[in-house]
Amino acid sequence: MLETLVGWDKELMILLNNLGTETFDPFWRFITKQFNWLPFYVVLLYVTYRKVALKKLILILVFLAALITFTDQMTNLVKYTVARPRPCNTEDIMGMLRIVRCSDTLSFFSGHASNSTATMLFMFLILRRYYKYAYIIFVFPLIFAYSRIYLSLHFPGDILVGMCAGSLFGFLFYRLFKFVEVKFSDRFV
Repeated sequence: MLETLVGWDKELMILLNNLGTETFDPFWRFITKQFNWLPFYVVLLYVTYRKVALKKLILILVFLAALITFTDQMTNLVKYTVARPRPCNTEDIMGMLRIVRCSDTLSFFSGHASNSTATMLFMFLILRRYYKYAYIIFVFPLIFAYSRIYLSLHFPGDILVGMCAGSLFGFLFYRLFKFVEVKFSDRFV
């Protein structure tokens, strides 16, 4: 069963990775860097600030920092436990991939996918009551995660599991945030 899933994961990786062309390589290299998303984060912070009190915004930022730290550490724990090499370092498929970028670090599961999904789900759950189209922020983790497949740094399964883990962590941190917000509501108005 596991061998079958890994086989399908490799086949899908080859298919998705080979959809790329040299023309788009610079675009996907740009997309995959967290720093390049800074304008998006600033806009997201601004639209949040417009709807919540400053004290609540600070609480949100504290929870986001804790969420990113937790998600990153859980991702690393799994990566070092599973020890799956990245597609660009997987001998039986290396020759069939467009290796745009490579790394010696481990692959399963994707930290980019887990962190971006966790933070965007957390923010969506906060912003959905204020903005009708808050779900638009999910475009970010989808594009961000696909960049990892395009560059040959993660298998689709790494992305899928990373997004599932990120969804779980984002939801749990949101529930904890709501508990704190309600428990200390007089302080965050």
